[in-house]
Amino acid sequence: MIEQLWQRFLAPLIDGLRYATLSSYTWQEPRLLLLIPALPLLFGVRWLLVHRRRPRLDVAFVAGQARRDWSALLRFLPDIVLLFSFAFGIVALARPQRTDERVVQTGEGIDMLLVMDVSGSMELQDLRPNRLEAAKRVGREFIAGRIGDRLGLVVFAGDAYSLAPLTTDYDLLRESLDGLRLGMIANDGTAIGTALGVATNRLRDSRSRTKVIILISDGENTAGSLDPLTAAQLAHAYGLKIYTVGLGQDGTVPYGTDETGRVRFVETRLDETTMRQIAQAGEGQFFRATDNAGLRRVFRQIDTFEKSEIKQTRFRNTKDYYRLYLFCCIGLWLVWLGLKNTFLTNALED
Repeated sequence: MIEQLWQRFLAPLIDGLRYATLSSYTWQEPRLLLLIPALPLLFGVRWLLVHRRRPRLDVAFVAGQARRDWSALLRFLPDIVLLFSFAFGIVALARPQRTDERVVQTGEGIDMLLVMDVSGSMELQDLRPNRLEAAKRVGREFIAGRIGDRLGLVVFAGDAYSLAPLTTDYDLLRESLDGLRLGMIANDGTAIGTALGVATNRLRDSRSRTKVIILISDGENTAGSLDPLTAAQLAHAYGLKIYTVGLGQDGTVPYGTDETGRVRFVETRLDETTMRQIAQAGEGQFFRATDNAGLRRVFRQIDTFEKSEIKQTRFRNTKDYYRLYLFCCIGLWLVWLGLKNTFLTNALED
């Protein structure tokens, strides 16, 4: 009997009063909870009003002091019970709830590879702070805007490597992107054809209807054994679309400082013709970004072109938990009514 009473009433009540339980709720009327701290003040005002209006009768006591008894404190018990009844009632009126949300995605995402140049020329500073850091920053923004697409990362200099496989784990992709640095590939150079070959190997077995390569480079093909145009044609044969992004300005651009602290300048040139041919062979588009704002515009445009048709259906199941607190409110109210008819209260005063 005691065990059943514990499981059905006392245990849920104790759990419902825990801070962790109360903080886990969402409240339909949270402002009502602000009334709870005002309850003791309300009872204090009531006591003051009663104390002022109560008629006083002077009584003479015999010598000595009246003995105090702890049982006199019991006269406050009905008010305490009433206060807790009101508090539980306010909690019930605030409507504690928990909502379970389930998201169902329908549709097909896009498989997309970022192919990033990390050769030495990416240190040039016509984009701020340099070409590589600008590309990384915009790449992170691009990843943050994708939903339901599988993305991957290929890096290249004189050689090319697949750094992150196709995945929807965007945190992993951002970590991989943040880890890119100049000199991470020992063999310097610009192996565009090899990079396209590695990307094609990653995407050719994909079952997605749309497969996209975004090639980001600032130079001309100077390394690798695979011709860039041949690699682009091979990628197209596997159904891959290629966007090419040419970074930086042609001519004299800043490149660090010398021993005296003066800015150094070097000559640089992008092989725009080859980049255009690659994009044309892959039925994509070529973009030129000569500054940070231009690079952001390029990625926004690509983001607009390649949108996946992903539909999200949200199912919300909301459960109310006010009944426990309402039952406590009513139960304490009944206890208070019972205490009103005992020696604990002054009938003449009430």
